[in-house]
Amino acid sequence: MAMETLTNDADDQGTLGRREILLSGLAGAVLSAAAARPASAQVPPAAQAGVGRRAPDAPSTGASTVAQHRVEVAGPHGVVAAGHPLASMAGLRMLMQGGTAADAAVAVMAVLNVVEPWASGAAGNGFATCMDGKTGKITALAFAGAAPQMLEDTASAADLTAGPKAVVTPGAFGGWVELARLHGKLPLSVLLAPAIGYARDGHPLDPSIAQTIARQQATLTKFPTTAAIYFPSGKPPPERAMFRNLLLGRSFQALADAETAALKAGASRDRALNAAYDYFYSGPIAQEMDRFSRANGGWLRLEDMRQYRPKWVDPVATSYRGLDVICSPLTSRTGLETCEQLNLIEGFDIASFPADSSQALHLIAECIKITKADVYCYAADPTSSPVPVATLISKEFANQRRRLIDPARALVFPAGAAIGNPSAVPPSPVAAGSVPGDTTNISIVDGDGNAVGVTTTLGGGFGAGVIMGDTGMFCNNGLREGSTAPYREHPNFVRGGRVPLLGNCPTIVLDKGQFKMVFGSPGGETIGQSQFQHLINVIDRGLPVQAAIEAPRLALDADPGFYTPGAAITLQLESRFSSDTAVRLRAMGHNVRMVGPYAIGSIQAVLQSQFGTRLAGSDPRRMGYAVGY
Repeated sequence: MAMETLTNDADDQGTLGRREILLSGLAGAVLSAAAARPASAQVPPAAQAGVGRRAPDAPSTGASTVAQHRVEVAGPHGVVAAGHPLASMAGLRMLMQGGTAADAAVAVMAVLNVVEPWASGAAGNGFATCMDGKTGKITALAFAGAAPQMLEDTASAADLTAGPKAVVTPGAFGGWVELARLHGKLPLSVLLAPAIGYARDGHPLDPSIAQTIARQQATLTKFPTTAAIYFPSGKPPPERAMFRNLLLGRSFQALADAETAALKAGASRDRALNAAYDYFYSGPIAQEMDRFSRANGGWLRLEDMRQYRPKWVDPVATSYRGLDVICSPLTSRTGLETCEQLNLIEGFDIASFPADSSQALHLIAECIKITKADVYCYAADPTSSPVPVATLISKEFANQRRRLIDPARALVFPAGAAIGNPSAVPPSPVAAGSVPGDTTNISIVDGDGNAVGVTTTLGGGFGAGVIMGDTGMFCNNGLREGSTAPYREHPNFVRGGRVPLLGNCPTIVLDKGQFKMVFGSPGGETIGQSQFQHLINVIDRGLPVQAAIEAPRLALDADPGFYTPGAAITLQLESRFSSDTAVRLRAMGHNVRMVGPYAIGSIQAVLQSQFGTRLAGSDPRRMGYAVGY
C-alpha cells in the first residue's frame, strides 16, 4: 500500500487540527477504528490519523488561528469563576470542604481583598444575586453603604474622589456575613482562612497589580497609612515579589476570632456570625475607622457604621427571546440598563447580522445610548426619591423609545424620556467627569445547583485611596461624580445618608424557570454595556460560554458625561474589529476610536449547556480564572 502524502493538517480542508482532535476526542476513536481493521488493511503508523505527524500534539496539527485563549471549565460538583486564580481556588476549596456557593463567594471576596486590592475589599460595596437550587427562588443582596451623615455637599470634586472625605460607609463585610448566614454552612473562620494566609504570609504579586500600584503612586503616597503597606521602601512593590498586608490579615483574624469565641461560649451559628458583624460595625474596627476619620478630617463616624445593614431586595427582571433575565435593583443602575437595553434590541433581528458588521454594532450602540440617557436621568437611591422603575424596564416604554433609532444614522445623545414629572429631565447640559470604576466579579454554581453571582467594588481604583488607620482596609469612594450626579436638582446628587449608585449587576438567566447562566463584569460605565453584549452573544448567537466572553466588544464613552444631554459620544471598538467596520460606522455618524484588542469589561460566567452540564468561563481581558471539580 502506497504511503499517503502528509501535508499541514491545519490547512487541509476537511481535516481536523490538533485542538479540534483533542476537544472532540477523535484521536481515540481513530486509533480504535484502526485497531479493529484486519492486519492486511492496517495503515502504516506514520499515515494513521492521530499518529506521527498527525498526532494531536504534532506541530503540523496546530490550528492556524486561535479561536479563544482559554478553555471552558467543567465542574459537575461545582465551578468558580473569579478575578484572580488564588481567589478562584479559595472558592473551590470551600466547595470541596462541603461548603455552598455562598460560602465559596465569601472566601473568594476575602482573597480578592488581598490579591486584587485596587478593585474590592471588606470595606467596599456591592451586590449579589442568588438562586436557591432547591426552590429556584432568586433574591438580590444589596451591600452598599450610604454617604456619611456629616457630609458637606459643598465639598470639592477632589475631596469627594480621594482621601478621608471621599469615604462611603463600608458595606461589603456585612454582605459577606449575610450571604454566609442565609445561604452558607461553613464557619467564617474557615471562609477567611485563605485570605488570612495570603495577607500574613504573602503571595506573589501579579504584574498587572504591581503596575496598577505604581500608576497610582502619586495618590497613594499622600496617605502615610497607605504608603506604609504599598510603598514600604518608598517604591512600589516589584512584580512577582511576595506581597503582604499584615494589618488586613490581623483584621480578618480578629473577625474570625470573634466568631470562634462566640461559638465556644455556646452561641448558635447565626449569633456567632453576628459577633463578627458587631466587631466590624460597632466594635474595634468601626471604632478605629471613626478615630482615623476624625483625626484626618473625614466625615465617617461610628454611628454611620452602626446604622448600616445589608438588605435583601427584590431583583429587577425582564424577558428576552423567551428567557428570564434577573438583575440587581437600585441602587445599582445597571439592572435598569440591562433590562432596557434588552427590551430595545428585542425589536431587531440582531442575529441576522454578522457579529462584526457595522449594522449590528450600530444597533447595539444606539440601544446603549438611549438607555444611558433614560437611566441617568432618573436612577437614584429609592429611599430618597421615587424612581419610575416599572416604566424604565417595561416593553411598552422600550417600544416608544425604539422609535428614536435610525438604522442608518447615529443619534445625538438624547435627554432622558419625560416620565411622570418632566422637571426630572435636566434643564441644561452640565459637566460631569467620566470616572472609571474599579470592580471585580464572581460567578459560582455548587453541586446542589445553588448559584451566586457577586459584583463588588471600591469605586475608583483603590477606592478613597486611604487605608483606614490600622485596619488594612480601603473604603469605597462612591461620593465621586459618576456615582453621584453633578447638579443639585438631580435625586442622585450627593447628600449625607443617601446611598450612591453602583454599576454592579451580577445577573442570573433562567430558561423556563431552570438555571441557564450566572454572570457579571467589572468595568465602571462599561459594565452594563459588556453584559448586554454577552447576553446577545449567548442568547442570539448561541455561542458557548468562553467564546461569548472572548468575543470583541464595544463601549460608549461620554464627554462630559452620561448625565449631560447632548454629550459628545465616542464609540470605542476593540481593535479586533476590522478597520472597514470602523470606516462604515464613521460614515453613519459615529465618532469611532479603536482601543486595545482585549480592553472592555471582564466577564466571569457559568453557563448550562443543552445537556444540563455546567461550564465556566473567565475573561482573558484581566487575570480572571475559572476552576471546577
